[in-house]
Amino acid sequence: MLLIVLPWSAFWERNYFAAAWPGLRPFLTNNYVRGAITGLGLVNLCAGFADLAHVFSGRARRGAPLGEGAERRVE
Repeated sequence: MLLIVLPWSAFWERNYFAAAWPGLRPFLTNNYVRGAITGLGLVNLCAGFADLAHVFSGRARRGAPLGEGAERRVE
């Protein structure tokens, strides 16, 4: 979530790297770079939700009742 919001906040322009290396400031404040970092944040967020959906769907399948004649295995 931070990668989505932080590049567009005032904090981004006052960060350590921009202060330590003044030549890096034009690169860090470029809107295309900010957009790319925001895009990485969105990809990361979508991947997290996909993993979370996978965990919940696996949990739902394990708790589902078995069909007739099937034996329940205790782990």
